[in-house]
Amino acid sequence: MIKILVVDDEPQMLRALRINLVARHYEVALAADGGAALRVAAEWHPDLVVLDLGLPDIDGVEVIHGLRGWTNVPIVVLSGRAGSADKIEALDAGADDYVTKPFGIDEFLARIRAVSRRATAQEAELARIRLGDHVVDLTTKTISPTVRLTPTEWHILELLLRNPGKLIPQRYLLTEVWGSSYVKETNYLRQYMAQLRKKLERDPARPVHLITEPGMGYRFTP
Repeated sequence: MIKILVVDDEPQMLRALRINLVARHYEVALAADGGAALRVAAEWHPDLVVLDLGLPDIDGVEVIHGLRGWTNVPIVVLSGRAGSADKIEALDAGADDYVTKPFGIDEFLARIRAVSRRATAQEAELARIRLGDHVVDLTTKTISPTVRLTPTEWHILELLLRNPGKLIPQRYLLTEVWGSSYVKETNYLRQYMAQLRKKLERDPARPVHLITEPGMGYRFTP
């Protein structure tokens, strides 16, 4: 079931979208402001985000930037801002589509389906990710030539490979893999990244794909 996070500060809009999406067999979570949206996205991992720009705490464009710092989840902006400058700003920030209020529910649902199809096609690309001398398949959890990874190593590697070129903060990795009570245990990450480099890099002492950004986090460089 596709998971959709709907972010809007209008209770009636949240209720209407939830009813329509659930009726079409989507799993739905709701957020009424930007801070809640970022928290729910990090904890729930939606397959798609529907986002209003006019939020009470954080502008919607800033929410897009926050999401794009660590995830490629499709984002459909739903906003009363009809100006072309607003659309360009949202799309440049990383939104995948822009629907202007008021809107027809059939058009909105068609946009959701189209964005979901594109995301599914992109997911298929994850079946073959080259990392040095290896090809990693995140769908089947296999590496060719054969390399054995622990579940924790797979979790860290997947977070990096799904976000090529992006800096993944230490705090985010620690929270995702071990939980929020481990956000200061940066030694865990150092140990596991060293293990991944030994298994996947040609020269673990001089990694070219699994990169450390000192004091900040880690990055996968294709």
